[in-house]
Amino acid sequence: MIKRKISDRAKYLLSKFPILTITGPRQSGKTTLIKHLFKDFEYFSLENPDTRLLINDDPRGFLNNVKEGIVLDEVQKNPEFFSYIQTFSDENPDIKIILSGSQNFELIQNITQSLAGRTAILKLLPFSIEEITSAGISINNYENAIFTGGYPRIFDKEINPSDFYSYYIQTYVERDVRQIKNITNVNLFLKFVKLCAGRTATLLNMNSLANDTGISVNTAKSWLSVLEASYIIFRLPPFYENYNKRVVKMPKLYFYDTGLVCSLLGLENQNQLSTYYKKGDLFENLIINELLKNRFNRGKENNLFFWRTGKGNEIDCVFEKNGQINALEIKSSATYKSEYFKNLKYWNKISKNEERFSHLIYTGEITQKTKFGNLISWKNINNL
Repeated sequence: MIKRKISDRAKYLLSKFPILTITGPRQSGKTTLIKHLFKDFEYFSLENPDTRLLINDDPRGFLNNVKEGIVLDEVQKNPEFFSYIQTFSDENPDIKIILSGSQNFELIQNITQSLAGRTAILKLLPFSIEEITSAGISINNYENAIFTGGYPRIFDKEINPSDFYSYYIQTYVERDVRQIKNITNVNLFLKFVKLCAGRTATLLNMNSLANDTGISVNTAKSWLSVLEASYIIFRLPPFYENYNKRVVKMPKLYFYDTGLVCSLLGLENQNQLSTYYKKGDLFENLIINELLKNRFNRGKENNLFFWRTGKGNEIDCVFEKNGQINALEIKSSATYKSEYFKNLKYWNKISKNEERFSHLIYTGEITQKTKFGNLISWKNINNL
């Protein structure tokens, strides 16, 4: 079993809170992680109709049978149960409760209403590059990392990524989407998802996306919310400090897993990536994902932004570390060129930042300091 970086944080938080909530995409390894870390806890999945019936018939009696700890998986499927969980936890503070679910919006909404202040919340995404390589699994090149993605079943069962993601998409659209929102035209929704994949790592123009899909802007907004709630996509917000420059205020669109993007784009093997016209965008998505996973695995919230002026000057990622703003450029090139620091030089000039807080990640092998900033190989992403 590949050790998850989030493990230590999960155990620590459960020692401080009566309830621990773990959310994330379907099949990201939540159940496996929980069963491994908390072997003595009773496990119940609310996807099982019999379990839901048992709870609905006597919710108090169900909880009163718990002796040490309990895991309630996909708990958002029974919203009324949260009030009983609240009362039970308050009356039995020594009994630990773990909640998990793959539909973020419903889960967090119920927690906010019933369990605020009683639970710590962690987000578990698919495997990071660090987790995969730490387990002795070789990632030959960045194209392999992009195409394979990070879903655990691919590595556990040695499934061809093309096979895994085609079925994942089919299951997601036919099952999860219908549960979150009653979307009647599934084919049109799938077209929408594929159009989103074609826009990964680019500014999210809602009007353009709606027009290309053939739907209203309001429907596009609603469908994007569905994709966000089920951990398919996320929006990277702009950094609003303008430094006396007019800045773009649209978010950028990213997917939580690049393997899923490749499948949606119709790529059938990693060799196609070497000449694919969106290779740079996919590499950018990969790096942003790694930074996000690093945050989530430490129990932190997303602190990533991008910065772009109306004239096209752009920094791919801006983040705060130890009270200092850092700027990051991402290039899908294995050959270093000093001109790649062009935008970082401009950023440093207007923001008065120092070069040591500027970083350039590329697909080459060398990691070293330069007079313009830090050159970092994609393999050493965790140096950040």
